[in-house]
Amino acid sequence: MTASRRSRYGSALMAVSLALTGCSAAMSSTAATSPTAREPDDGVEWPLKFKAHYFDAYCFSTYGCKVHYRGRLRVDHPDDELQPSSEALGDKYPHILSAGMGPIPNFPPPAKVSWRAKDGTPLEAEVDIGEIFRDELIRHNLQPHEIAERGIGPGALPQIILEVNDRTINVYMRAHISTRELQQPGNRYSDFRADLIKVFNRTY
Repeated sequence: MTASRRSRYGSALMAVSLALTGCSAAMSSTAATSPTAREPDDGVEWPLKFKAHYFDAYCFSTYGCKVHYRGRLRVDHPDDELQPSSEALGDKYPHILSAGMGPIPNFPPPAKVSWRAKDGTPLEAEVDIGEIFRDELIRHNLQPHEIAERGIGPGALPQIILEVNDRTINVYMRAHISTRELQQPGNRYSDFRADLIKVFNRTY
C-alpha cells in the first residue's frame, strides 16, 4: 500500500470511529431521558398488572337485586324490600366499598345482574369484567417514583367492586400499593395507597 493510500485509509477509519462514537453517545442520551425508562434497581415492574382479583357487589335503592359472578350468587336481596340509598351512608360512601370473594383468576364470564329500580322498573344487565379490564392494568393514582420496591406486595391482589345504584351500575377497582413515603406524616402505618377508582359507569 502506498503512503498516499495508507493516509486515505487512516483518515477513513478515523471518520467511521468518530461517527460511531457520536451515534453511541446519542443513543445513550436518548435512553437516559426516555419518560418510560426505569431505574434498573428499583425492583418495580411497570406498568402494574394483575392476573387474579377479588370481587364483590353492592346494591343501593333497589328491589330484589341479584348479582351472579363466577357461578356464584354474590348478592340476593328480597324482592319486596327497598335497599337503603348510598346517601344513607353519608361520608362513608363510596370509600366503604371493598371486595372479599376470591382470589379469582382473570376472567370469568360476565357478571349477571337483575333488579328493580327505585320506581319499580325491572332491569337486567350483563357486565363483562374481562372486557372492562382487558388490559389487566391495575388502576391507581401513583407515579412510578412514588411506589415502593414491593409494589402491591405478595398476595395483595386488586379488588373489583360492582355497584348497582337505582338505575346505574358502577365498577370500581381498589388496589393496596406500597409507597416510598408515608401518606400521613408521622403515621408509620400509612406507607400505602388504596384508592377506590371508578372504571365503568352505565345507566339503564
